[in-house]
Amino acid sequence: MLAFLFLPGFSMKAGLTDVSGRGVGLDAVQAMAKEVRGVASVSSEFGHGTRFQLQLPLTLSVLRTLLVDVDGEPYAFPLAAISKTLKLQRTEINVLQGRPHFRLNDRQIGLVTAREVLDRGEPGSEPNELSVVVVDAGRGDAYGLIVDRFLGERELVIRPLDPRFAKIKDISAAALMEDGSPVLIFDVDDLIRSVEKLASSGGFRALRRAAGGPEASRRKRVLVIDDSLTVRELQRKMLGNYGYEVEVAVDGMDGWNAVRSGPFDLVVTDIDMPRMDGIELVSLIRKDADLKNTPIMIVSYKDREEDRARGLDAGADYYLTKSSFQDEALIHAVVVDMIGEAAE
Repeated sequence: MLAFLFLPGFSMKAGLTDVSGRGVGLDAVQAMAKEVRGVASVSSEFGHGTRFQLQLPLTLSVLRTLLVDVDGEPYAFPLAAISKTLKLQRTEINVLQGRPHFRLNDRQIGLVTAREVLDRGEPGSEPNELSVVVVDAGRGDAYGLIVDRFLGERELVIRPLDPRFAKIKDISAAALMEDGSPVLIFDVDDLIRSVEKLASSGGFRALRRAAGGPEASRRKRVLVIDDSLTVRELQRKMLGNYGYEVEVAVDGMDGWNAVRSGPFDLVVTDIDMPRMDGIELVSLIRKDADLKNTPIMIVSYKDREEDRARGLDAGADYYLTKSSFQDEALIHAVVVDMIGEAAE
């Protein structure tokens, strides 16, 4: 009965003011509701008042974001996931343990480029002033992502991605800009995982060059073999943080296939694994004419002397127990006793 209140140009005001009397307020509300497939309605009861009601889809929500440009395409960071945005001079970038960092409030923040994380290539020019978005991993780690430029803050109506696309790496949802063009919204947790994976595998070469860091002709490659995901990822991250190029295998058979696709400068393997244990793997490597000189380290929970002797007799060069991880004995053994620094 009161639907006429939403008609364009209709107003209850007798005259015009700076803020009312033009009949566009409720018309704009109804237009916005229809745009997101919702309904605006009004009801009134004499003596009790008037109720305006908006019915919106359950999947609809509005997100405050920071829009950025990456390789000519807009992307959105949820504001809640951003610790800080800043302009950074290239002279402020340092290379620590093979990875670019910059100092922010007495903290060393790992620095990466959004182009490399998204596999969008390198920029044609290298400006001296970089646009950086700092995101927090929630575990005490923070990363600065270099974007091409800031586009400003926006409130975006989230639109779920078509389920036929399944999970898209680093992306949580999409939205439409005022002109109807699409924008992708970052899944910040997934984005940070991609950053950590790329860092551990030796990414960010372009940024190291820009920072004036040493660019090695070849970084040493390490194959980590362990059926425990936790141990495998711990070793991968520790070695990757020191600049080694790290690949992983989930058991002895997977490791045997991987080492033959090499070359690797070092093999780090567990003993107790399905399909093929570490002792058998070490023996196969030592019998292979092309692989027999590959340095091998065994890392095992077994710390008895007879276990150590069994591993070394099979052909391993070094035997380390997993309990030694806490004092970084793994890194000391790799760098000092086995293959030296990551870069040749």
